[in-house]
Amino acid sequence: MLPKLGIIAGAGDLPVRLIEACRASGRRFFVLALEGQTPEETVIGSPHAWVRMGAAGHALKLLRQAEVEEVVLAGRVRRPSLAELRPDLWATRFIARVGPKAIGDDGILGVLLKELEEKEGFRVVGADSLLPDVLAAAGVLGRIKPDQQAMDDIRRGLEVARALCRLDIGQAAVVQQGLVLAVEAIEGTDAMLERAAGLRRDGPGGVLVKVGSGKQEGRADLPAIGEASVRRAAEAGLRGVAVEAGNAIVIDRERVVTTADAEGLFVIGVSAEDRAEGPAS
Repeated sequence: MLPKLGIIAGAGDLPVRLIEACRASGRRFFVLALEGQTPEETVIGSPHAWVRMGAAGHALKLLRQAEVEEVVLAGRVRRPSLAELRPDLWATRFIARVGPKAIGDDGILGVLLKELEEKEGFRVVGADSLLPDVLAAAGVLGRIKPDQQAMDDIRRGLEVARALCRLDIGQAAVVQQGLVLAVEAIEGTDAMLERAAGLRRDGPGGVLVKVGSGKQEGRADLPAIGEASVRRAAEAGLRGVAVEAGNAIVIDRERVVTTADAEGLFVIGVSAEDRAEGPAS
């Protein structure tokens, strides 16, 4: 029997898919929902408890009471300030060890996961190890391929998004005809797309590019796209989405492809070496 899984859930489709996978396989699970982060509909009908972000000690107690052995962090979480956290005793001691400035650094995830495993006794797993074929592969998904202008925009977007990651700002950018319309920061991808929609130029639409960061703890914070991401990109007037192959999650690949084809958008995985599939002939 597989160990009981604790799903620490943020927003988005990924926690929902993990819950569905557990139910389909008969695996026991428990959802830890974050106040102000997790949509209520995510946990309806599932064994769960709510906890505020700064109450780390209480969260660990809830996971132990639920007899959780493995833990996965899944979904979008808005990064809080130290004042918003209101850390409890466990969190206060943790922050004292890593330093308060680390709260705004993606590198803190690696330290936190190490703490969960080495000191708290949980095994942390990645969502990509629980869902089959969820990592983005290199190449075009669906029937629509990027042309040369789109490929140029993708390469520019990769350059910008990787710079954002190095500076610990965000993971995504929108580029149209060589112009950077918007970059992702603390507001997240959806808000960035809304900004980009108001800044788009005439002519071929822009491209959303999302990458992973070498600084990130991949088990906890791989960028993800799903059907909703494609729809929002279409609403923003974009003509395609590019993600980093092997370092991003594609949720419900078939739905993503169907939606992209219906909306007239391309979706492509590009390699870390920028060797994306070439433009349509």
